[in-house]
Amino acid sequence: MKQAQFVRRHEAEWQALEQWFDARASARKARRDPKPWNGLPDHEVPARYRRLCQHLALARRRGYSPVLTARLQAIMQRGHAVLYRPPPPRWRLVLEFLVSGFPRLVRAERGCMLASLLLFTVPLVAIYVAIQVRPEIASSLFDPAQLAEFERMYDPNDPDRALGRDSGTNLQMFGYYIWNNISIGFRTFASGLLAGLGSVVVLLMNGVLFGGVAGHLQAVGHGDPFWRFVCGHGAPELTAIVIAGGAGLRLGLNLIAPGRRRRIDALVDGGMRGARLCLGIFVMLLFAAFVEAFWSSIAWMPAWIKYTVAALLWGGVLGWLFFGGRHLGPTSTDDAAAGAA
Repeated sequence: MKQAQFVRRHEAEWQALEQWFDARASARKARRDPKPWNGLPDHEVPARYRRLCQHLALARRRGYSPVLTARLQAIMQRGHAVLYRPPPPRWRLVLEFLVSGFPRLVRAERGCMLASLLLFTVPLVAIYVAIQVRPEIASSLFDPAQLAEFERMYDPNDPDRALGRDSGTNLQMFGYYIWNNISIGFRTFASGLLAGLGSVVVLLMNGVLFGGVAGHLQAVGHGDPFWRFVCGHGAPELTAIVIAGGAGLRLGLNLIAPGRRRRIDALVDGGMRGARLCLGIFVMLLFAAFVEAFWSSIAWMPAWIKYTVAALLWGGVLGWLFFGGRHLGPTSTDDAAAGAA
């Protein structure tokens, strides 16, 4: 076959591959392009690439011009760089999930997350307001020794004492906070196996306890040290507990209402999505423990600095959850997998 006939027969294939490499070879560029792709389908690229390699071999064997073989060689090298490049390192995949995949997964479960938020905040606010009206309610939630301990930990007349804790170095308390925070998050999620009722109970109890402590300290005049302590680490910690509760509720819903799937399949699906959520929850609680140990307990820091940092943390956490991963578009596999139930 003459070179001119060879080029006419296969020119369209080569151009299609070149256009695909220009527009789709970069996954990040492809995701950011709002226009639908009407060129060579992605699933056909490997087969087309193999045909291109055959064309290059034929061109060399038949002695076609160096211009043609150089062009086919260039296309082949671009394809090799895309199809046979090594996978990204594991740390990069984890980082991409935390930055984009995790907030998308949280938004995909917005119904369960909203229910979890209400189960936690409604009793918290109700108990807090009730104690402001009738301070004796705190005595029905905690024994006198506990109330005295709360007041001592947040005593405004002892500015040199670390807020919110009795003793221990920052590093020691960091380890304790990690264990405490992660145990609460795990219980909140895992108790969803009890048809979701476990997560409901844990969220209600945590809301009542937090509202009771906050309400009592505010009522007795110890509110300022308490709010200066919790305002910073509360952003990642409380948000993570709500997300863990939402994951537990999804687990329970899959158990009691599997739809057209087998119950075991629905439960496994809920568990897998919950496990992915737990990765982000773990990172949030780890960060919360760090802030609580090394920042929140500082008593001498002026209140306006504490509240400014807290506002930045709350804005960062909420902005990440609401906007993280939106550049990936509505067809991301994260949302598709999360919404399969």
